[in-house]
Amino acid sequence: MIPPEIIEEIKYRCDIVDFIGGYVHLKRAGSNYNGLCPFHSERTPSFTVFPSSRSFYCFGCGAGGDVITFVMKRENVDYRSALELLASRVGISLPRDNNDGGSSEAVKRERVLAMNREAARFYHACLYDQNLGAAGLSYLQSRGLSGATIKHFGLGYAPDGFGSLTEHLTRLGYSAPELSSAFLCGISKKTGRPYDYFRGRVMFPIIDVTGSVVAFGGRVMDDSVPKYLNTSDTPVFKKSRNLFALNFAKSKCSERLILCEGYMDVISLHANGFENAVATLGTAITPEQARIMSKYTKQVIISYDSDAAGQRAADKAIKLLGETGLDVRVLRIPGAKDPDEFFKKNGRTGHEKFKLLLDGSRSQFDFKLDGVLSRYDISDVDQRVKAASELCRIISETSSAAERDVYIAVVSDRLEIPRDSLKNDVARIAKHRQSNEKSEEMQEIIRKTSGFGDRVNRDTVKNVSAVSIEENLLGILLCYPEFVKQVRDGSLGLSADDFYSEFNKRVFLSIMNRFDPTRAFDFGVLAEDFNADEMGRITSMLVRRQQLTQNDEEVLRDLISRLKEETRLHALEASGTKEDEMKAIMDILHKKGRKDV
Repeated sequence: MIPPEIIEEIKYRCDIVDFIGGYVHLKRAGSNYNGLCPFHSERTPSFTVFPSSRSFYCFGCGAGGDVITFVMKRENVDYRSALELLASRVGISLPRDNNDGGSSEAVKRERVLAMNREAARFYHACLYDQNLGAAGLSYLQSRGLSGATIKHFGLGYAPDGFGSLTEHLTRLGYSAPELSSAFLCGISKKTGRPYDYFRGRVMFPIIDVTGSVVAFGGRVMDDSVPKYLNTSDTPVFKKSRNLFALNFAKSKCSERLILCEGYMDVISLHANGFENAVATLGTAITPEQARIMSKYTKQVIISYDSDAAGQRAADKAIKLLGETGLDVRVLRIPGAKDPDEFFKKNGRTGHEKFKLLLDGSRSQFDFKLDGVLSRYDISDVDQRVKAASELCRIISETSSAAERDVYIAVVSDRLEIPRDSLKNDVARIAKHRQSNEKSEEMQEIIRKTSGFGDRVNRDTVKNVSAVSIEENLLGILLCYPEFVKQVRDGSLGLSADDFYSEFNKRVFLSIMNRFDPTRAFDFGVLAEDFNADEMGRITSMLVRRQQLTQNDEEVLRDLISRLKEETRLHALEASGTKEDEMKAIMDILHKKGRKDV
């Protein structure tokens, strides 16, 4: 166990506002800070950082905890690994846990990052080895890449041999299972022998914003399939949370960022002076990637291929990026399918011409309008009506009345349909959508209040009332640890046996076990016993109780009394108590004076 004074020092040096502010754009709101949640898509900020309790909580998705929990959830690591990451950030060395045998997540991350670094060096060296990488170097040069660009991006070549990289890294002391966990090698099912995962491909190292090589993308140089092979998720890499070249673009994209489909488009843009370009990693854009972009820029210009697949991908990107509040535009590249082809065709004038294209990029609505009109023959009455219906649906999704009026005017002119008619249709569709959303919202409220779908506390659905009382009781203990002393000395008459739900019983026992009367209690220490989602629930107990004015001993004793009655009632139900006896007990519960919970 890590000494509490070391944990306290790490948290002190990693100020929660400054640290989370590196991931989320925070704005002061009284004594707290608000921002768009980094864990789910939203337009209205529901994510709050509380400096006084050094905690955060999202009232939208329920994520919460302290700075350690934030790292656990953001990086998908355990408690020890999160502490390792924070400790390394502030220059603190953690004592080794003698019980983990060197197998902790933090050790795995360190080993994988070291392996990736060595692999990147190996691939880059092979590219310039005439016996191993001539084909790869020739291919990259044929794509117009200079030596400086190749070096800048650390490009390389994976030899077309069975185990060149595996043999190299094994000699450096890495084991086959370690290489396999990093997706640098596979293990043959027939022979059990390791073999290189990437072979006969030009290699693109994926580098995160801290400068660490976290993954690789490999491209064939002919028509073989798959065209691209990418690292799958590892202890240091999640495809959904990374962007190619963001390590370079992050300091160049405060006003505008260009989103591409592939590595070569990004490299071509950077080589031609547009260093604010990034790409997703072999998959369609994810909500996490959209939120990452919103951290670094105000506007995203989507530069996807002009084919049907590219346009469908652009439509999805528009939706996800728009949900983060970004200004989203779409690039049209006349005479070329992508930026790489455009620069090859335009040579020295390519930079200025491309800049003009960026400045003239289409708005989200223009892009969707063109897409709809390309699918319908508006000279035909029936097809014009279908086009109008689809466009009215698109306009109805816009919350701004002014924007709606502008879009209606454009569609009216293009389809030669009166504005009033379009406006009425848009209003009807919007009203229907709002009705459906309210219905869904009400169903969600019913689902939550009845406990269905509660993945953290699965006992909620069995007894919503008891779990609610438990959460309020625990919330007071978290807010006012001085009451913990009274619980421990028995003066309040509360024990773990009084808890109905197993999860809340665990929380209670953790508070009792980790409470140290000689030092201030920090609820963040509970993160060693609970995962990130569970810490979110615990934080909600704390935050929701802090918002109430009455948290005195009288309220606490009332909650304890009510919990004991609920527990007793449950025991009687389980033992088959008769209906009249149950009714008498219920009457007692209803007659009790209850405080605001």
